[in-house]
Amino acid sequence: MSTTLAVVLLIIGLIVVIGLGAYALKLRKEIKRREALVEEEQRRAISNSLENLDYVVGAMVQEQVDITEGCWRCKVLLEIIDTDLTERPEFQAFAEVYQRTRHLKTHSARGQLTPKARFQEDKERLAVEDEMRDEVLAAAKAVIAWRQKSKQALQ
Repeated sequence: MSTTLAVVLLIIGLIVVIGLGAYALKLRKEIKRREALVEEEQRRAISNSLENLDYVVGAMVQEQVDITEGCWRCKVLLEIIDTDLTERPEFQAFAEVYQRTRHLKTHSARGQLTPKARFQEDKERLAVEDEMRDEVLAAAKAVIAWRQKSKQALQ
């Protein structure tokens, strides 16, 4: 192999390596940008969920929302914030009501039920609400206390 050919191949190799390096750098910046977007979206989702959780537990304590509906909403919001929160003993009443009522029809599916079936579901839902009312209200108050504590920790 001649010296000229070796130099040409070396230059081509360097150009390829520099080009690949520049492309890798561009991809790395894009990954960081996307990760920042995902983190911002997660932060915003948690912030919105915390705000909604405040409204729901406040409405539950003031008995402005059905126990079942409030429990479903609290369970979902707590899971968005942190999946481990529903495992906390003071918040488990939400998950228990959800587990015991999740088979009940909602929205348009409820509208398709016969009046007798709807009455049966209402009866079952009200029985769970009556049985769990004190535990659920205690859980709602525990969420309020937890939120107050975490707000103070941020200051």
